[in-house]
Amino acid sequence: MDYIYEENRIYSKTENDLLLAEVTFPSRDDLRVNVDHVYVDESLRGQGAASELMLLAYNYIKSKNLMIIAKCPYAIAWFKRHVEYQDIVLTVKTSNKQ
Repeated sequence: MDYIYEENRIYSKTENDLLLAEVTFPSRDDLRVNVDHVYVDESLRGQGAASELMLLAYNYIKSKNLMIIAKCPYAIAWFKRHVEYQDIVLTVKTSNKQ
């Protein structure tokens, strides 16, 4: 799958502009981002696409020397399962409170 990178988003679309997969990580401040949304189209679920997105996001965010606050339930679960990627994770948030 081909991914498009934007400042606070990594995603993939079909040729017809249908969103296939997306992870968003808006800036919280100059040092931190909130990983707040992971989406995978039903046609790709169960195939590792969401995990691949999280790894891409982790690598991108780390390359920018930023830290992560995980707010999305999938992101929280992913970081708990992949402790080797927690080096830039400050915390996981289970509510909308900042």
